[in-house]
Formats: sequence, C-alpha cells, structure tokens
Amino acid sequence: MEIATQSIEGGFADPVFNAQTVFRAVMDAMAQPGSVQSLPAFAHPPAPLSATAGSVALALCDNDTPLWLDPALQISAAVKSWLGFHTGAPLANTPADAHFALIAAPAEMMALDGFSQGTQDYPDRSTTLILQVNDLTSGTPLRLEGPGIERTATIAPAQMPRHFVEQWKQNNQRFPRGIDIILAAPDGIACLPRTTRIKTMEA
Repeated sequence: MEIATQSIEGGFADPVFNAQTVFRAVMDAMAQPGSVQSLPAFAHPPAPLSATAGSVALALCDNDTPLWLDPALQISAAVKSWLGFHTGAPLANTPADAHFALIAAPAEMMALDGFSQGTQDYPDRSTTLILQVNDLTSGTPLRLEGPGIERTATIAPAQMPRHFVEQWKQNNQRFPRGIDIILAAPDGIACLPRTTRIKTMEA
C-alpha cells in the first residue's frame, strides 16, 4: 500500500505548465552548455531519485522512450512504480536499449560507450543521461568550449565518473553519434551536449 501511495503522489501539480517549464530549462541548458538553469522542485519522487532528476524525467520521458535506471535506482520498487505511473516509460533491459538513463550514483557509472550511441543516419537515437549531482561547483573544474559558448565556460559538477574527461573526448570523436548529458543538481540543471569539448582546468 505504501509503494502504491508513493507511486501516485509527488508528480507535477500542474502537468502542462510544469512540463513546459522543465523542458524549456533543458533546451536552454543544451543551447548554452555550462550555463546553470534554475529549476524549482516541481516533482517529489521517492528517494533516492532527486526532485530535479525526477522533474526532468517527467518532462522528457513517455511510453515511447525506454528508460534505464542505474543499480541505485533499480533496487527501489517505489522509484520504478513512480516513474511508471507518471511517465509510462518502459524500463530498458540494457543501457544500450535506453533513450534516457537516470543515474543516481554518477561516480560509479558504467562507461559512456556502454549506452546507445545512435547511428550515422539516426544520431538522435542515442541515450541522454540524466546524472544526479550534489552540486555544480565543488567537483573538478571543467573548461567547456564549442557551439553555444562564446569563448569558454566553466562548470565543476560533483561526483562525476573517473576518467570522465577522457571518456568525453572519445564521445566527441563519435560525432554525430554520441550521448548527451543533463546534470541535475538540487538548485538547477546544466547540460553537456555531445558537441561540447571539455578540458580540465589544468590542461
């Protein structure tokens, strides 16, 4: 009964307006990599899914977008029920089958090349990763360059995977294939589209 209640509660209070607001924030963050777009806690999913990541999932996922959950989320029956009830998105059997992937523990995440990279003809069929991070300022500073950035932008997301910069360089090399990332922090989101180049500040 408790899981059933958690599945129903905590969704968007105003589904149309809230989804539009979140979608707009994601599009703005994708268009301006490294910028932080504020995002109110429109959704209140069961732990360990965060309010920001849950809001993004509700705005982007539907019954046509297979969704993969990392092990930290996969073990939560309440999270799976909540996402199923509010989005209708089927759970992907493997990361390579997913249109979106929710990652509650980015530091322990599998390699980026394990997710769908899309194809040369259909690069949009790649996986978009939604990474839960504690903040966007306390991690290793990353210098961003590329489309949508006037010169450079800097972001420092916490809990990123080991060897992330090297993995991202490989992701760049697969263009137009490759994955995109949405960083979901408690106070907002930032995005790393596949066209963005990343260097550590020491580089």
